[in-house]
Amino acid sequence: MEAKLILYVLPCLFFLLHPSMANAINYADALGKSILFFEGQRSGKLPPGQRMTWRGNSGLSDGSTANVDLVGGYYDAGDNVKFGLPMAFTTTMLAWSVLEFGRLMQGELNNAKAAVRWGSDYLLKAATATPDTLYVQVADPNQDHSCWERPEDMDTPRNVYKITSQNPGSDVAAETAAALAAASLVFKHSDPVYSSKLLHAAMRVFDFANRYRGSYSDSLSSVVCPFYCSYSGYHDELLWGASWLHRASNNFTYMSYIQSNGALLGAGDDDYSFSWDDKRVGTKILLSKGFLKNKVQGLQLYKAHSDNYICSLIPGTNSYQAQYTPGGLFYKESGSNLQYVTATSFLLLTYAKYLRSTGATVSCGSSVLTPSQLISLAKKQVDYILGQNPAGMSYMVGFGSHYPLRVHHRGSSLPSFHSHPGHISCNDGFQYLHSNSPNPNLLVGAVLGGPDNKDSFSDNRDNYQQAEPATYINAPFVGALAFFAGARRAT
Repeated sequence: MEAKLILYVLPCLFFLLHPSMANAINYADALGKSILFFEGQRSGKLPPGQRMTWRGNSGLSDGSTANVDLVGGYYDAGDNVKFGLPMAFTTTMLAWSVLEFGRLMQGELNNAKAAVRWGSDYLLKAATATPDTLYVQVADPNQDHSCWERPEDMDTPRNVYKITSQNPGSDVAAETAAALAAASLVFKHSDPVYSSKLLHAAMRVFDFANRYRGSYSDSLSSVVCPFYCSYSGYHDELLWGASWLHRASNNFTYMSYIQSNGALLGAGDDDYSFSWDDKRVGTKILLSKGFLKNKVQGLQLYKAHSDNYICSLIPGTNSYQAQYTPGGLFYKESGSNLQYVTATSFLLLTYAKYLRSTGATVSCGSSVLTPSQLISLAKKQVDYILGQNPAGMSYMVGFGSHYPLRVHHRGSSLPSFHSHPGHISCNDGFQYLHSNSPNPNLLVGAVLGGPDNKDSFSDNRDNYQQAEPATYINAPFVGALAFFAGARRAT
């Protein structure tokens, strides 16, 4: 078993260290573009420093049907809906990227913090507009998806959806609490007043999530399913939210909550996926830091389960179960697979950082993994996305010389309002969806759904499973790219 593990790891280390291969990818350029992508997803009134200039103001009356201000935030993917669960997860992961790897971002740090703030500003409004209420979505996705319109042209209903004590949504509320808490740490020193607002809002939203338990998929099933159903339930978000609140506040109340409720909320379960829906693995990695650095004995369990997750990814270990394409890409499912690749890469690098800072390793039965081996696997995934794959294609738009041109994204695929100031109606836009022409507006930095389990990719706008970007694909990738950009500068 150990011999097989060594055979797997040595090529990865060679790939990590060999100068000719290391020089092939400009991680700093990819980092900047991965952050720029979020400007293409902005809703609301765009700021003077907007760099994605083909975009314009949109959704300026969002919330008005409920007499609240819900202007701002992000469109999740290629449509014009503001879904609260993936937006909150995106904000959490952008914040976590800054917290772990912000010092490696150099000139991109302020842009990364601006991306966090665009999300946290909106979530703060959604969480504080009305007592005991959290606004979790703007627009009916069924009606939005029946049109192919630029966000600047939207004329579909901008309905507002909320959770309350009578119609709970512990999953989306606890994820919102996590996002606000994580963002409060990002601005703790640069804007302490704003940071305090975020943290206090996070505490209130978490209390709301915990007190009125239930899944938002039950309360709002017709407009959140099948788009962003909470398939994993809400237990994972409650533990995740409490973990972020403990980190942000240092209030022992949250550690007590974790220790008292952990078993019920999944602390003892092994899980092998991390995404906008399922937070269990991310929570274990996050809490393992408390055991590794502070020797909190009640958190030893989270380190053990973090090890189990890492072992599942490495061929040759006793609990290996991950799938990889022939070209070496981690493969989870056919729809938007790269969301799992970027999230997994981030967790590998973050756990490697925690381990390295304490001199710890990963225990896989009779095998031991070092932080360098985790970094090697993450690098292989990052490099694959950026073009070192059988197709020679970068799956980040605008990066490298060969990348997808027909992105499943309304604003990018339709003529910009600068080149075509006239209104393009709901049905008239479909000619652009089905066209074989490249998108007229480059959605720079967007990481798409990616190739299938055979490393095949169809650059076809109708193929949304492969050709659609999403904020939650990019958010963890920001942290991963910052790590490798920093590693490059250090060599």
